[in-house]
Order: sequence, then C-alpha cells, then structure tokens
Amino acid sequence: VQQVFKQLFYMINAVALNHLLLRKDVCSWSTGMQLRFNISQLEEWLRGKNLQQSGAAQTLEPLIQAAQLLQLKKKTSEDAEAICSLCTSLTTQQIVKILNLYTPVNEFEERVTVAFIRDIQKNLQERNDPPHLLLDFKHMFPVVFPFNPSSITMDSIHLPPSLNLEFLRKV
Repeated sequence: VQQVFKQLFYMINAVALNHLLLRKDVCSWSTGMQLRFNISQLEEWLRGKNLQQSGAAQTLEPLIQAAQLLQLKKKTSEDAEAICSLCTSLTTQQIVKILNLYTPVNEFEERVTVAFIRDIQKNLQERNDPPHLLLDFKHMFPVVFPFNPSSITMDSIHLPPSLNLEFLRKV
C-alpha cells in the first residue's frame, strides 16, 4: 500500500510540475499559495492514514519548492541566494523556466527581471543538474517485496513421486 501511494504521489508531483513549467498562466503568486495549500492537504491525508513512512510526501518536494519559489520575493541578490538554498530539488533549468514564466496577477507584483535571473544562474552554475526540464511522469519506482522466511525446514519437505521430480536429490 505504501509503495502504491508513493508512486501515485510521484505522478501527481510530475504532472503538476510539468504543467507549471509549460503554462505561463499558472506561474503566479496566487497559484503558489493554492499549490502549497493543496499539498498540505495531501500531507495531512497521509498523516491521517498513517502513511508518513511510505516516502510519498518526499516525492512532492519539487512541487513544494516550486510553490515556494512562486511565493518568494524576487528582487535582490539576497532573494536570489535564498532561492538557490531553498530549491535543492529543482534543477537550475526548472528554476529559471519558472522565473521566466512568472506572471504578475495584480498591480502589487512585478515581473522577474533579467538581471535577477542571471544572478540565479550565476549562483547555481556549479550545480551538476540533469539536462532535462520536465519530469518523467511514467517513471516507476521498483516494487519491493519483504522477505519472510519460512518456518519449514528443507529436511522436513517430502516430494511426492507423482510430481515427477526424480532429478531433485536431498543433500
């Protein structure tokens, strides 16, 4: 059950983040607030179902960081340093793309300047990020079956002749 929810939450994360990276109309402060609220509801649901140990909440980390990126101030070099230290699960390419797509919804917000984006790129240039922008929503985590040893010893097994397993010998 835990593995199923980890996979499901990864798919939610990948699809939502990919839409965020591809659609200019959703890259705003208000979308960041809405995302963060919805993610907190998912995390609360996991706690309520006692699935915290499943790793499902950790798969949402890139989406959480993207929501926080949309909500942070984006003006000074201190803001750039804060973004770089906060967004560890996002690649440089993803951070820059979100900042380029950021669209102010009201008159109190401003577009992200090119100088600020260059400052972010300069701060993140030593990162060794994978070259892809979008997440692979078809990624599958390996299924792990727990090993439960049998209480039956090999000495006590009797192989009936009707199975035609004469080639097996007890050692």
